[in-house]
Amino acid sequence: MDTEPEQLNTEADEPGWEVDPDDEWGLAVLATVGRQLKLRREAVGMRVPDFAVAVGYGEDLVYKIEGGKRIPRPEYLDKAEEVLGADGLISAMKEDVAKVQYPKRVRDLATLEAKTVELLSYGSHALHGLLQTEEFMFALLGSQRPALPDDKLERAVAGRMARKKIFQRSPAPELSFVLEEVTLRRPIGGRAVMRGQLEHLVEMAQLRNIQIQVMPTDRWDHPGMGGRIQVLKFGDGTAAGRMDDGYGGRLVSDLKHLRILELRYGIIRAEALTTRESLAFIEQLLGET
Repeated sequence: MDTEPEQLNTEADEPGWEVDPDDEWGLAVLATVGRQLKLRREAVGMRVPDFAVAVGYGEDLVYKIEGGKRIPRPEYLDKAEEVLGADGLISAMKEDVAKVQYPKRVRDLATLEAKTVELLSYGSHALHGLLQTEEFMFALLGSQRPALPDDKLERAVAGRMARKKIFQRSPAPELSFVLEEVTLRRPIGGRAVMRGQLEHLVEMAQLRNIQIQVMPTDRWDHPGMGGRIQVLKFGDGTAAGRMDDGYGGRLVSDLKHLRILELRYGIIRAEALTTRESLAFIEQLLGET
């Protein structure tokens, strides 16, 4: 299969990400995938230069993927499956590879959220990732300094978007969010991006399993002044939670700490606008944007 030179993907836009060096599971998956790709290529008698031309990517990328140094994207694996006639062997790797592409901490959080039957979340300075639009994510994460390289920014957004699978679950989990007013007024990404974000919040707020409340800025003396608070409850009766100003920001699961987190969240929720008032507030901001 010949590919025109101008269609080849060069090193500058190679379709893959590097795995986190401390992600042992991810490194093991990439090593296995790379080894299988190499064995399959050699089994059909293809040299790397010929294979690179056939799949439409650079030789350097092929070497990196086969050496477990680069995460192949789905389109690369699809092309390799087709070129090597792998009878589904390569396609079977796509699920694990898809998990590796997300940073370890994001993958761990997504794993917990996937098991959650009830989520309580208060955010002091930014909207919860599950509520963000893709455009908002790019703008928010793109504001980090030092600036993230394009590939890492894209990877971070992809990881955050993947967590939205929680909305497709059945039965649907109960999700409660309390948002500080300032997070709705700060025009992250510009007016168009913020308008799209507010529209999205209006849609989300009307789902039966989602409760969104707004904490007005003039209510300053609530117990969330120390930062984020989050509690995740699971189907087996266990739970985990964290808060920025306690327990080192790490997840805790003992009953004593969870009781404190739920106490704080309960007071915060009582101080905020009701869900109906909050929806009207967001709609008003949308009209002003």
